[in-house]
Amino acid sequence: MEIATLAGGPARYAIATLAGGCFWCTEAIFKRLRGVESVVSGYSGGRVENPSYEQVSSGMSGHAEAVQIKFDPKEISSEQLLDGFFKLHDPTQLNRQGSDVGEQYRSAIFYHDGRQKKTAEAKIASLEKSDVYKSKIVTQIEPFKSFYEAEDYHKDYYDKNRSAGYCQVVIDPKIRKLYQDFGDKVRGVYKNT
Repeated sequence: MEIATLAGGPARYAIATLAGGCFWCTEAIFKRLRGVESVVSGYSGGRVENPSYEQVSSGMSGHAEAVQIKFDPKEISSEQLLDGFFKLHDPTQLNRQGSDVGEQYRSAIFYHDGRQKKTAEAKIASLEKSDVYKSKIVTQIEPFKSFYEAEDYHKDYYDKNRSAGYCQVVIDPKIRKLYQDFGDKVRGVYKNT
């Protein structure tokens, strides 16, 4: 996943579009990594233009809950982003993550160019060869077509709702794992508040 620059943006940044279950989780994780400039929750990989959360949740739009990550490849490589992606969700669950079930929760990498595609394919091949997972990886590798930002109430959901049950039960353990496994690549110190 080499440099795919943002249209009109500075060339020093690259973008990655990833889906690993609920975007509240993936946004909370990736925004804590050093070298990540921004993370936006939204929808990608579907058939409906500018879908609403309700359309995506119904499973009828074909979109996955995804995040679009703007990052500095001099600080964090594409491979390191994929390391986090594969370590912090279960890429062997088809159309689900835990109790979140449906095509909108699928594991997917939406590649922006040929290098991103090759990097994703190589990462999956390496993980399957190493037998890290007991089951086959079902992460889809799809060409990027479009990304639609989620509604405002989804943005920074974890940071705004830390006391919510979903955040405490589902997201907090992932954040703890991030700090434990990615130490020097994570911003700040983990605070369980």
